Amino acid sequence: MAVRAAVLPAIGSPLEITGIELPEPGPGQVRVRLAAAGVCHSDLSLSDGTMRVPVPAVLGHEGAGTVVAVGDGVAHVAPGDRVVLNWAPSCGRCHACSLGEVWLCANALNGAADVHARTVDGTDLHPGLNVAAFAEETVVSAACVLPLPEGVPLTDAALLGCAVLTGYGAVHHSAQVRPGETVAVFGVGGVGLATLQAARIAGASKIVAVDVSPEKEELARAAGATDYVVASADTPREIRALTGRQGVDVSVECVGRAVTIRAAWESTRRGGRTTVVGIGGKDQQVTFNALEIFHWGRTLSGCVYGNSDPAKDLPVLAGHVRAGRLDLGALVTDRIALDGIPAAFENMAAGKGGRALVVF
Repeated sequence: MAVRAAVLPAIGSPLEITGIELPEPGPGQVRVRLAAAGVCHSDLSLSDGTMRVPVPAVLGHEGAGTVVAVGDGVAHVAPGDRVVLNWAPSCGRCHACSLGEVWLCANALNGAADVHARTVDGTDLHPGLNVAAFAEETVVSAACVLPLPEGVPLTDAALLGCAVLTGYGAVHHSAQVRPGETVAVFGVGGVGLATLQAARIAGASKIVAVDVSPEKEELARAAGATDYVVASADTPREIRALTGRQGVDVSVECVGRAVTIRAAWESTRRGGRTTVVGIGGKDQQVTFNALEIFHWGRTLSGCVYGNSDPAKDLPVLAGHVRAGRLDLGALVTDRIALDGIPAAFENMAAGKGGRALVVF
């Protein structure tokens, strides 16, 4: 069956909106009609080669929709069910999974090498980060499908597949922000906005949003920021001035640039914690000297997918949505059609906008 999709023909090439031939689900697979898909900076990282995936590929890893059909052996969802796509399903067998660190599963992205669909001329297509959500419909492994709890709008639920799990997990799992602590969030894109809301939910007493764009202040404050700083060489000094010259307890970096990671680290108090969520390239080298590491006693840690277990965290997030503590709609800056994805990529590359949501 032919559907329209956004295809990456080669690394560094523009996305092409075209028809693809999508097979029916085989054993252990599920076919989903997409309601919406988020345009995440990680998709841009795939297209420019920062993160490597087999190409040509259908991109898109943050999505939600309705089950159309299931293959043999699938019992946890049925046609008509509303679901969220999980782009990093854990295998349950590797060393990381045995430790309960499912976000570091060694086999989570094995499906990206599979043949997902074909172009109309017969060229094999791979599924980007497993789920190929930039398409009207997709066929995925049953492990990539999570039932959507009641009370969450299906279109907005797409954001639960990456941005919200990442931002919420960065605050609650990685940094483990405690009530009354102070937090700085670097980067007010989709993940940054989710991180701001998560810091508010955690009970942070002061939440400082940092971004290069002054225009994002209103969005940041609506998400929970108590203060807003336009990024500059003086950012760490400004943040210390806002916190009694101490620095924040926690910084969360959502950009993935060496200068931003360094600024986030310098903005924390002595003994503070910095969690890096942003995905940077190999050319982004962050340097520290041995004396400052000893003297400041700060912690710098990476964070993959918010250190989250989607199966466990999704019901928790749904509870926050139902209670009005988490506003998914506030994370979306643009609602676009499938044809608008290439322009959304250009905006991301230029550092413009927040989270674009493709609505099918």
